[in-house]
Amino acid sequence: MTDAARAWQAVGMLQHVSIEYPPDEEERVLEFWRLVGFEEVDSPEVLGDSIRWVEHEGTQIHLLFTEGHTAPALGHAAVVVSDHAEAKQRLRDAGFEVEDTRQLWGADRAFAVAPGGHRVELMAAPPPPAR
Repeated sequence: MTDAARAWQAVGMLQHVSIEYPPDEEERVLEFWRLVGFEEVDSPEVLGDSIRWVEHEGTQIHLLFTEGHTAPALGHAAVVVSDHAEAKQRLRDAGFEVEDTRQLWGADRAFAVAPGGHRVELMAAPPPPAR
């Protein structure tokens, strides 16, 4: 096992999720994730050109561009954005739908709608540790 693999194993964190998007929304999807603090990183060439990866501080989202994309009605990704109010405004200014919702744990939250109908929760702070 490599040192990098050991480091990730020790952390015990969620490393990535994969989300399906319509192929004709590729640039708009990348714009959405950039606006909430993610940057595109190289994906393995063997995966082809219908997959793009974005990352923020070690957490990745694998963007799968497919004709048969699906978006769950309630399931969603949630990201902590340190500049919560500014991130919401950036999304609104870019034409994305953003709806504020109730606070939890004393922190502001909102839901934004990414291309393809995916809901993304924007959190000003994470919940306190369970233990």
